[in-house]
Amino acid sequence: MDSGIGLLPAAAAVRRLRPDADLVLSWDPDGMPWGPRTPDDITRRALDVAEAAAAHGAEVLIVACNTASVHSLPELRARFEPDLPIIGTVPAIKPAAAGGGHVAIWATPATTGSAYQRNLIEQFAAGAHVTEVACPGLADAVHHADDAAIDAAIASAAARTPEDVTTLVLGCTNYELVGERIRAAVERPGRPPLVLHGSADAVAAQALRRIGAEPAPAAVADTTLTVLLSGREATLPDTALSYEEGRFLQAVSPVR
Repeated sequence: MDSGIGLLPAAAAVRRLRPDADLVLSWDPDGMPWGPRTPDDITRRALDVAEAAAAHGAEVLIVACNTASVHSLPELRARFEPDLPIIGTVPAIKPAAAGGGHVAIWATPATTGSAYQRNLIEQFAAGAHVTEVACPGLADAVHHADDAAIDAAIASAAARTPEDVTTLVLGCTNYELVGERIRAAVERPGRPPLVLHGSADAVAAQALRRIGAEPAPAAVADTTLTVLLSGREATLPDTALSYEEGRFLQAVSPVR
């Protein structure tokens, strides 16, 4: 679940680990973007989107949204666990800081500077040089596959990213869909390649662990892909098919 198509990287990661998994993709075009909303409003929208997914028999639910994870995980867990395990998504600050060097965290304005993100920095990167970079408009531009707006938002964030940054945390799941465009904008000539840290692979693996499912990438099965747009069954929007992850999901198990 997510407010928008930022759930595609995690869904594709699950599909690669378990080709036999039936997937339910639940997002909220009626209410997105969630970032500018109040925490209470974000939580109400997140609970509705989660309810829609749960109604389709989900065994584990990935909250593939940093903003919802920051503001709504306690309420989601109180509502659904232990029957439905909830897997949150947090910026990959711990592995990024472990690599040393100057770390930048790109995130939505709602996540940047939040107590939640600051606590992660203090807990996992207290000895590291960390710069938080808010990226207004980038998540929305990615959701709508608006190339001009994506380029403008990336350029703005890159201009505010220190030149000596060696590692960049993608603190919004939408950003993983344009990771290579971000890399190209931030990498500096004559410096080592930029290291990017997303969250999709980690949350997919954690979701399988929570339900005792081992990765089985060689499995072949007749699987289903259900798409819920603010609770309504639909097909993958054209914007989702603008990205490699969306095309992969559609090719492996077309929406039914």
